[in-house]
This record gives sequence, structure tokens and C-alpha cells, in this order.
Amino acid sequence: MDEKYDRTTEEGRQEYGAAVLKELKAEKIVQACEKKDIESLIHLATSRYGLIEDGYRRRAWPIILGCIGAIGAEDWQELRRHHDEGQVKLDVDRAFVYYPDKDTEAATKRRRDDLYDLITRILREHPSLNYFQGYHDIVQLFLLILGAEAAVEPVARLSLLRTRDFMLPTLSGTTPHLNLLPSILKAADPELQKHLASTEPFFALSATLTMYAHDIEDFKDITRLFDFLLAWEASMAVYLYAAIILSRKDELFEISLDEPEMLHFTLSKLPKTLDLEHIIESALTLFRAHPPEKLPDRAWKQISSNSVLKTTRDAHALQAQTLKDGEKWLDRQATQIRRAQQLAVIRKQAWGMRRQGRYFGVALVVGILSLWFRQYGSAVAGFGSWLRSWFG
Repeated sequence: MDEKYDRTTEEGRQEYGAAVLKELKAEKIVQACEKKDIESLIHLATSRYGLIEDGYRRRAWPIILGCIGAIGAEDWQELRRHHDEGQVKLDVDRAFVYYPDKDTEAATKRRRDDLYDLITRILREHPSLNYFQGYHDIVQLFLLILGAEAAVEPVARLSLLRTRDFMLPTLSGTTPHLNLLPSILKAADPELQKHLASTEPFFALSATLTMYAHDIEDFKDITRLFDFLLAWEASMAVYLYAAIILSRKDELFEISLDEPEMLHFTLSKLPKTLDLEHIIESALTLFRAHPPEKLPDRAWKQISSNSVLKTTRDAHALQAQTLKDGEKWLDRQATQIRRAQQLAVIRKQAWGMRRQGRYFGVALVVGILSLWFRQYGSAVAGFGSWLRSWFG
């Protein structure tokens, strides 16, 4: 190894040190995979350089996701078509744009066919899931790292146990995730949160929805980030975005409150250069200083117990969760959202009827008095004269 690096220069010494660290870490990754030591894998996936390279990810990602070697339906192509397959085709036709960057046109076509089959298989085998735009960005990484057949179980577990909130009948499940962001910022930097208060957190939707796969174009960066995000609970994606925002504090304060559109635009775009190791470390510090259950404004208490934000909290419990569990939580949360939407409609209608009732009541009284005066006008006039004489 010594021969590869010029240890007489600072750059060479740093490269040599990094290579030694990676070599030692690689041995630990192999040992942790052999023992299925989830605690060690979480630590290794989180610490500097993550799982190092794709060969180790191929072994570690399925273990981190709790895969047990289950095989889906062999005749999945005979299953009923999923209603989202048309949109899947449109999105897959735009996949593999940034990586791999040396593929031939024919190779890219084969990858897209494999990606379409993989996503379609997941949706047909689990029809309660709903496709969202950007899901293909996530799945294509699993396809590249694991291969088409080996990716089936990990992607199924990811979909039902970790990205389930985004695969409900509507995107209402994203709201609790996004609403955590202002609370995290408020806990960490109230002044900055106040500056951004007029900007709704929808600017973070693309990144958090796709585990940053839609926004980070470099393959090494996004696979390194996946090491980290797969090893942690679902809320970590939001903490990561908060850490990125906090790192841009000075830039954001330079934008006037009179320019909310510029604030939204700036917040919705990740910096072109990201020091991922530093941002990951910052997100962890933020998470430990302000854990979800202690965030202000009762942000955590308002989240459904069926949300992945709460069901992914315990790494060991997550290992034991089944696809049936995911489908159960998906159904329960869909029911909760549907009832909440129905209640909102009823309240809106009730409020409208209440206002209409006021106008109707006044109109009814005026109409009755009009008829009464028309019939008994002379008597009323006499009664009025009597009152005036009495109180004269």
C-alpha cells in the first residue's frame, strides 16, 4: 500500500491515512455482515466513508433492511396490473441520466427495462402501495447495487416499512415529515426559523421524498448517503435537511423577508458542493440535541402511530417487522387520512351552512314582518301612535 502514496506530502499522507482507515473498516463490515450484527452495521454505515464500496453495500444493505431471503411471487407478471404503471413507464424512461455515465444506449435500455419490471413487480405484489414520482430514483440505486433479482425483497421492505408514508393514496402522508422541519429549526436556531417562517417547508419535499436520490447527481455521494439514511430512522432525512439549512444560515439571512419566492427557491436547491461527512455529522448532532419526541409545538405528538416516523424508531424492532405489518399500518394510516379529510369537508360545509343560516334567519324574520305589517299595518300604525303618546 505504501508504494501507491507519496507520504512526503500532506496530500499523500492524508490519502494514505484514508486508505488505511478504509481497509480496517472493510474487515469490520465483513465481520458484521457474517454475524448479522445490526448495531455494528449501523455504526459502520454512519461513520466516515460509510460502507466504503458497492461490494460491501451488496451484503450490508439487505441485512440493515431486515431481509430474510424471502421470495416474492414467481408469476408476478400474471398478477393484476397496478393503476400507476403508466406513470411508472413515463418516469423510468427518464432514469439513469446521471449514472452510470459510461453505459451504451443499449445498456441503458436494458437497465430501464429491469427498473420498470422491478417497480411493477413491487406494486403488483403489494397493490395497496401507490407509486410516487421520484420512487424510481430510489429503486434505481438498489437495482445498480444489488441487481434485479436480489433487489426485490429489499425494495419491498423499504417501500412498506420505510417509505410507506409516501405511498399512500394521496401525498398527505408527506405533511408530518415536512412539518418536523420548522420545529427542528426552531429548537436549534429560533432566529433563523423566524426568518424562514413565511416559507412553507414544501421546499424540502423532493429531497426527503426520494431520500435525496432525485437531488444528488453523483453516484458515490448518493450511495454514501444511502448508507447513512438506511441505517437510521425515517426522521433522519428531515434532520439532514435541517442541517443543510443551518449550514447556509448566513446566505439565507442575506435574503430579505420581502422576497419569499427567492427564499423558497434557495431552500429548495441543495448546494452544488456538499461536504457529506460534515453534514451527516451535523445531522446526528442535531438529532441527539433535539430528538423528535422533544421538539417544540407538540410536533411529534401530532404524528400518527402508524407513520414510518414512529414505526422505524427502534432498529431491532424494525428488523422483526414484516411486510404484513407494513400493509397493516398503510391501511390504518390511509383510513385515518381519509377520515380526517372527510371531517374537514364536513366542518367546511357546516361552517358554510352556519353562515347561510344566519342570512336565512334574517331574511325569514324580514319576510314575516313584511307580511305582518302588510296585513296589520293600520293596527301597527295605531300601536305606534299609542307608544309615542305614552312615552311622549
